[in-house]
Amino acid sequence: MLALFGLHVRAATVKINWNLEYLNISRDGFSTWPAVSVNGQIPIPPVYVTQGDVLSLNVHNSLDKPVSIHAHGLFMRNTSYFDGVGMVTECGIPPGSSYTYFIETREQSGTYIIHGHYAVEIADGLRAPFIILDKGKPAVDYDKELLLTLEDWGRQPEAEHLSHLQSLPSDKIPLDFKTGLVNGTNGNYSAPITVARSTRYRLRILNIGLDHPFKFRISGHKMHVIEADGVNVEPLEVDGLDIAPGQRYSVLLETLDSDNFNYIYNATMVADFTPVVKGLNPRYYIGAIEYRKNAPFKSTPLISDNDLVWADEFDMVPLNRQELLPVDRVIELEKRSKLMEYGLPLMGLGDAPHKPVLVPTLLSALSMGNLASESAIYGPQSTVYVLDYQESIELVIRNPALRSHHMHIHSRVFQIVERGPLGNATAAGKPVIAVHRAGKYPMQRDTMMLPEFSYIKIRFKADRPGAVTPFQCHTGHAARGMLVVFLEAPRLLQKYQRVPQQLLDNCRKMNVKVSGNGAGNSGYNLTGLPPATYFK
Repeated sequence: MLALFGLHVRAATVKINWNLEYLNISRDGFSTWPAVSVNGQIPIPPVYVTQGDVLSLNVHNSLDKPVSIHAHGLFMRNTSYFDGVGMVTECGIPPGSSYTYFIETREQSGTYIIHGHYAVEIADGLRAPFIILDKGKPAVDYDKELLLTLEDWGRQPEAEHLSHLQSLPSDKIPLDFKTGLVNGTNGNYSAPITVARSTRYRLRILNIGLDHPFKFRISGHKMHVIEADGVNVEPLEVDGLDIAPGQRYSVLLETLDSDNFNYIYNATMVADFTPVVKGLNPRYYIGAIEYRKNAPFKSTPLISDNDLVWADEFDMVPLNRQELLPVDRVIELEKRSKLMEYGLPLMGLGDAPHKPVLVPTLLSALSMGNLASESAIYGPQSTVYVLDYQESIELVIRNPALRSHHMHIHSRVFQIVERGPLGNATAAGKPVIAVHRAGKYPMQRDTMMLPEFSYIKIRFKADRPGAVTPFQCHTGHAARGMLVVFLEAPRLLQKYQRVPQQLLDNCRKMNVKVSGNGAGNSGYNLTGLPPATYFK
């Protein structure tokens, strides 16, 4: 701990204060409702730091419900208590209270997100780009930067929407169509992206939304991918990007030497979990790449998506040249669901869906001594897998269902090893995806698309002693149970991590126990823990 706090002293500290409060606003042009704002602003301004800085983010909760904040993609080495996962790594920030997150950036630069992670407040606007600028010379030279955010937006607060759906018979759930926002406003009316001719731009593109992937391309221009989820890659020429919620890219955009014409970009929001409905799914948004105000738009040939080159992890080569990890242990996960009489189905990745327990997993691991290495003490609802220090893990995740999922790991990146077909896609009218396998230097990132009727294999090394590492679908599905927790070397966790007093005080304000097993008891006694729901 002394070494960690020493780094706090030597590094520059960027102090930011956030006051979370409701703001009645119409972002889509159709509906006005109380979204979550920061200091009275929505969209929330991007957060910029330089690699090596410590972000001191003091969050005050002026809402009427608990909240927590997650720095999506940050490693949180020895600081799981700043990872911001409600009832996993903290209890949450109760209304009227505050919590200060200290976020180290010495190991990372690139493009990230800060968003709510207590329930579904990310859907209500609590999300913003988090950019860590290179301290020295960037891996690829460029002249200027541009930032583009993509997000989906509903017509009422997400908790109200879900509450309404839960009141309906499961066979009467209506289709749900959201609006796409580009740089914070309805994609049909977003401001032009202004560029100068003969300039090399780093265009950072983030999907900060909840559920919907986007397809993005620019007419008359090629893009070169240089970063995915904070991992620098050899420049890869592509026509377009498939961007799942939680994913981020940086591309080089080299503008033309003439400003005689402006060009269009296409941002198509796709919901593969609902039928194709003209005008509703997919939703097409067109914006301007503006070289010169009032210049005419260049007419370019209409090209089918199938004839374009789209960014794919299996074509990317990371600059760090990390070789394919060996495998010490294989953990198999499968997307499962359980229909209920009313409301949306429960979801999970194992025998039971994840549900909040009575003591945050981090606090149980810190307080249970030798028993912290026994997954049973956290309760079946906690979906905890205990890992040994330095163990090389291969996850095999299967999705035999008719919708994609966007799988995100906290506190690290994973190697992308394999993707292939699963189940009877043809019978469902879906294409059978091809098998892809990584080479010597597999791509690494923290969020990956798990297509419908497919499997993926990913690997990582449990080299963060004491890390409490959620692995989840980065949509509202996590709140419905599609989340597991990897707990790395909990005995080392007890040695190296000390929870801030402010976190414990917030727990007590919420009447949440700060020690004991998942039920707040000693030993294996889980009395008081609500019964788990098991998939059959």
